[in-house]
Formats: sequence, C-alpha cells, structure tokens
Amino acid sequence: MSARIPPVLRPEHPSARSLGQLVTEFGLDHVGSLDGIEITGVTLSTGDLHPGDLYVGMPGAHRHGAEFAAEAREGGAVALLTDAKGAEIARDSGLPVVLVDSPRAALGEVSAWIYRTHEQPPLLFAVTGTNGKTSTSYLLEGILKQLGLVTGLSSTAERHIGELVVVSRLTTPEASEMHALLARMRESEVRAVAVEVSAQALSRNRVDGLVFDVAGFTNLSHDHLDDYADMEEYFAAKLPLFQPDRAKRAVVSLDSPYGQRVVEESRIPVTTIQVVTPGADTPSDADWKVTVTEEAAAYTAFTLDGPEGRSLSTRVPMIGIHMAADAALAIVMLVEASFELEAIGQALEADGGIVAYLPGRTERVSGDRGPSVFVDFGHSPDAFLNTLAAVRRFTPGKVIMLFGADGDRDTTKRPEMARVAAAGSDILVITDHHPRFEDPDSIRKTLVDAAREAYPEHEIHEVSPPEAAIRAAVVLAGEGDSILWAGPGHQDYRDIEGVRTPYSARDEARDALREAGWAE
Repeated sequence: MSARIPPVLRPEHPSARSLGQLVTEFGLDHVGSLDGIEITGVTLSTGDLHPGDLYVGMPGAHRHGAEFAAEAREGGAVALLTDAKGAEIARDSGLPVVLVDSPRAALGEVSAWIYRTHEQPPLLFAVTGTNGKTSTSYLLEGILKQLGLVTGLSSTAERHIGELVVVSRLTTPEASEMHALLARMRESEVRAVAVEVSAQALSRNRVDGLVFDVAGFTNLSHDHLDDYADMEEYFAAKLPLFQPDRAKRAVVSLDSPYGQRVVEESRIPVTTIQVVTPGADTPSDADWKVTVTEEAAAYTAFTLDGPEGRSLSTRVPMIGIHMAADAALAIVMLVEASFELEAIGQALEADGGIVAYLPGRTERVSGDRGPSVFVDFGHSPDAFLNTLAAVRRFTPGKVIMLFGADGDRDTTKRPEMARVAAAGSDILVITDHHPRFEDPDSIRKTLVDAAREAYPEHEIHEVSPPEAAIRAAVVLAGEGDSILWAGPGHQDYRDIEGVRTPYSARDEARDALREAGWAE
C-alpha cells in the first residue's frame, strides 16, 4: 500500500489569462495558433493537470516532459511550454507550443504572471540554512498569528493557508506550485507567509518570481553532499537568496562560521544575531544577542537584546539552545519587516510566550510516567549534536539514541552521524529509516562500524525494523531516562524501494510505551 501523495494547493477561483498576451509580454516564439486560448493554471505533471492548464515540458534525467504532451492534451491542457527539443518531440500532440530556452528557468516568472502573484503580494519571509529552517518558519508563523495576522506557511512538513493544513511533498515546492499556493492564499486573505527555502530550491529555480521582504539564515553544516560536490558548492547554492532580485533585506545568524561569510557576500542590508554565553571570553559583534535564561523539559526561556537598548524576554515551547536561537531569529526577522519589538513582546507576554507547534521537531510523545520519548526530524551530524545536548541537560538518567540513515542520499555524512550519536548518548540503537533502493543492512553496517570504531566500549544495538527498534529502546529505558528517536519526525511513511509505506514513528513510540506498561 502506498501513502497518499499530498495534493497541490491551487486557487479555487482562478482568473483566465490570454496565452497570446503571455507570448507578447515575454517576447516568446510560438508554433501554432494562439487565437482565443486562455490559460487558468500551469503544471509540470500530467498527474496534477487541470483543464485550462499550460503544460510545461521539461528535459529530465531520463525522459523529456514533452513526451507526455498528447496525454496532457487529453487531460485538458490547452498549450505546451517547452524548449526546441521538446517542440520537436511534441509536434504531433495537437497543442500550440510556446518556446523558451529553458523551461525550468522560465517557470517562475511565467507562473507568477499566470497566477498574478506580483499583484499585491503578502509579506514574504524566507528561511534558509542546514538546520532550523522548519523550526524558524513555524515560529515565525506562530508569532504572526499572535500578532493577529492571517498567515501562510510552506515548510518541509506542511503547507498552511490560514487554518487549512496539508502535508508537504518537497521542502520547497516547484515554482508552479509555489505561485499557485500564493494565489490560493490571496483568496483566503493571507497577509504574511513564511517559506522554508532549501539550497535545492535555489539551484532548481523553485522560488523564481518571488522577492522576499526578509530572508533569514540559520546556519550551515554537513548535509546534501549528494547534490553538491562539497561544502563550498553547497554554501554557494544558498547565496542567491541574499541578492536584491531575491530579497529586500536579511537577518543572518553568526552561530556558524558561514554566517559571517553570508554577511560579507550579501548585496542587501543585513542585520546579525548570535547566541552568547554570559561571561564568554570572546564578545559577540552581532547586532542582536540571544541569552538562554532557563531550560526545561517543556520550554526554553531566553532574552533578546538589540541595538538602542531594545530587549525582549520570552520563552519557546521547545527544548534546546538551538530552539531559542531559531525563535530569536524569527523575532528579529519580524522587526526587520517593520513590526515593533514592543508590540511583539506584548503579544508574547499576553500568551505566556511563543505559541507554536512544530510537528516532529523534538516532539515529546511520552506521558508523565516512565522514560521521556522524543521524536525528531534531525538527520545531520549538527542536528544530532544540538538535540542530544538539549535532551542531556534535563535528563537525570540515561540518554538513549535511536536513529537510521536515508538511503540514496548523502552517504558522506553517515559515519559522522554515527560518531556524534554515540558521543552524545549512553546507549545507541541503530535501525532503518528510508532505505529507498539501497540495501538497509549495508546502511546499518556503515553506521554501526563508524560508531564502534570511534567508541569501542559504547553500548550499541542494531535492531531492524524500526517497529522493533523503538520497542527495544523502551525496554532499555526506565524512569528518568530519555529516548531520542531521530530521523522520522513528522513523516507519515517510509520509502522502501519507491513505495511510500504508511508509517508513524509517533504512533509506534506511543504503542511501545503502552506495551511496556507506561500509560500516557
């Protein structure tokens, strides 16, 4: 059984636009008559085709999208946008063809034109970095709601339009989907939108046609080296967000060394922020400073100090210094968007702190008795380091780490993930995650070998499948212990040989606790 693929959110009442006008305004060549043709949407996929769509045929790794032009016509497409090769492939499809040099490069601006997203756009916030993108985006949305705004969200986990929630397909949707989403948000009178922007989104033109009011940078650490040759190429993929054609201004965290480099290479106004430790030998040069004042199992309290003596003290309902850093980044992004810090502070104080729910981000799924069990989406060495440290600080007993690694993804980070997991835990349980088309036994062996090589005396268990692994971890735990299950987070499936098998780590963890006699 395959998990249901989430739908693409589109405007419910699209306005038709003349295909001839599109060709004229963009100065494009075409083949076939455009007379009387009106378009109401745009798509890359015949599986998401609506009558009246402009179908976009892109060259792919194995096939050209124009090969499906006839199928698109049968599904209601009224025209094809493609390159010269695609036009040749689709010459017998019966669709009029609009020609561009690169369909992917043209998609963002064309989608913006079709959906009119340049007209009276909402406040747009972008968050990029290796870790913390999702958290910062949710916290931004949460504070905006506390300020009384109707909000939108596009994240790895979910898409939000006001109170409507849909599970996400990609961290950042394709440009056609992004502009359709914004058009749907306009119908719902959304005034501010937080968008999680991945490096791949920038490299693959997924946020083309958007200019963000404020862009935020969290950090950069080892990840995605299956898509980028090295850390320098990965870093370079982030930089376009900090240019005038992408964003008006930025807030950059100096908590990782790459933050200062973003500041130096940005071509837009930049404000900086950094977590500081009281009494630290090296004072921070950041414009805004974050000081954690209290850590508990249910929240992290912090003070944010800025220029001209401005200050705000509040708390975020998540654990860890890194969560305080993300929350503070969100607050300063709002200040840069012209919200008053005093008004933000009053709204947060009235609610007892920031009100936000982050699905699968160090989410506690256990009850008041027994071990604390946290399910987390972290899947990089740096994410493991921060989250394990946070769990350790309020765990009186043992810290048990349970994790697996993605198949068919960056293999270079796996040994370091295992070393960090072993270093930060008392007991390590290694299992499976999304094996995809890789051999799960081989993935686990890489992790186990790396952990044992680094820490030969460490207690390590290899348990497959994950349903058995969480039960093994619960058996190893007692009152006062904590289990951190990293990787699955909010996801409701496992990817096994291309099939999305329904699966919930949160449900499995709760079931394992109940079976062990720990009632919620």
